[in-house]
Amino acid sequence: MAFTGNYMCTSFKGELLTGSHDFTTTTGDAFKIALYTNSASFTAATTDYTVTNEISGTGYTAGGEELTNVTPTTSGTTGYTDFADVSWTSASFTARGALVYNSTLGTNSVIVLDFGADKTVSSGTFTVTFPTADATNAIIRIA
Repeated sequence: MAFTGNYMCTSFKGELLTGSHDFTTTTGDAFKIALYTNSASFTAATTDYTVTNEISGTGYTAGGEELTNVTPTTSGTTGYTDFADVSWTSASFTARGALVYNSTLGTNSVIVLDFGADKTVSSGTFTVTFPTADATNAIIRIA
């Protein structure tokens, strides 16, 4: 088993401190989500998108899908942002996890997602559902 959990990439944390990423919905950077087989080796130390062990199949294009940003906000002492759910339609493939990366910057990793098991779609819709965009659940939170 190559996927071992969900991670906010360490390199991303450092890049936040230098102002490298802009999550603003209409004027911010472009973020993508790429899907991978269980042979992919991702951890918190992952720094870049790679084609190695990226899935292939009907309805999937290498590099993944562009995500829709949820403009960052705050609640109490927590800052957070999220993405809208993303789907691949008329799809046939199997994925074990995903990598979100900043495609405006090139290939800079943001988060690694472990689906917990292989997920398969056959001539259907494959959806990655992001958590509720709030201070408790958003995919990216700084408390």
